[in-house]
Amino acid sequence: MAGRVATQVMRLCPMGRHSFFTPNNFPAALLKITYLSSSSHDQSTATIQKPENGSLINNLTVLGVDIKMARRRQPGVLRKSITNEICVVEFLRSKGANNNAIASIISRYPRAITRSSSHVEERWQLWRSIFKTDSEIISIIQRSPESYFRSSDNENLEKNIHFLRSLGLTAADLHRMLATAPRTFSNSLELNKQMVTFLQDLAVSLAVQNPHEFVKRIITKNAYVLIRSTRRIKANVEFFTEALKLSNSELIKLLQGHGAEILDLSSDYMKRNYKNMSEQLQSLGCTREEVKKFFIDYPPAFFASFEKVSNKVVCLLEKEISIKQLLKKPRVLEFSAENLKNRIKELQKVGYDFRKHGITILDSSRRRFEAKLKKLNAGE
Repeated sequence: MAGRVATQVMRLCPMGRHSFFTPNNFPAALLKITYLSSSSHDQSTATIQKPENGSLINNLTVLGVDIKMARRRQPGVLRKSITNEICVVEFLRSKGANNNAIASIISRYPRAITRSSSHVEERWQLWRSIFKTDSEIISIIQRSPESYFRSSDNENLEKNIHFLRSLGLTAADLHRMLATAPRTFSNSLELNKQMVTFLQDLAVSLAVQNPHEFVKRIITKNAYVLIRSTRRIKANVEFFTEALKLSNSELIKLLQGHGAEILDLSSDYMKRNYKNMSEQLQSLGCTREEVKKFFIDYPPAFFASFEKVSNKVVCLLEKEISIKQLLKKPRVLEFSAENLKNRIKELQKVGYDFRKHGITILDSSRRRFEAKLKKLNAGE
């Protein structure tokens, strides 16, 4: 029986003269066939859990895999009779991954070693139709091993790529999506189609002139909407509409702008933030219309920590910057409170008058701010 198992493993991973698994590169322990025989007692007693595969544990240990982590994450893998760690490791090495990276990948996602050589190679070619280099793919796998190894359905991946391209997404769009939200490609094709249909129906209900472009803009701004339920997206759209009293045109503008970036978030969390921030702004003399404009112009206020945003507002007011000025340039709140304090301090040294010149200077890149500060110091 061991002979048959050896034959199966060799078919999965033919070891040619260019193999990375030579005695010079890896200890002989790695060349052992990962095989664990089952006793007749195990076969007859289904309730008794299979023991871990000793040969597999040895192989993974030699590779530097964190066995405790692997056991905690996917314990069933360590009890499998036949696995494909040797071929998977060789494959990843051939694509440029080093030993530490490979060990980390398997430690965090042990199921990777159950994929066949043909599967990982076919999947690689599909990913390479989007990425230009092997190193880009390795970088993503290191960050998120499950994004590459989780699904065993390469056909579904290929269909998703074709479907997303049919929406008008460019190669750059797909590249960004696979790099930031790889789960969108392992989603079932039907789920992706359901979300696109929902967004198209939403566009029609809002009388959007070009529903196709509407959907494309939302997905390119936030691919995570594809891995959320239509119920969540619907709840968020309803929340934006009701809380801000938005007209159709205002809602369209929000969803095609920065609002798309928060469309996938928890509506309960956003509701709490909206309530707290609205109350603070109104306590500072803002009207309901001004509060509405603040959130439309600065959607991050829906999800950013209320405490941090509130502290920045207080910081600015303490430096004699009015709430009306802040409402005109709410994106200054994207800078940290410490950064804002330092900038204000530098500007005060040169006698900068915020009431006269406004706060636009605070909402600038570091390079532009320093260039402007230099001119002010020179008396220009």
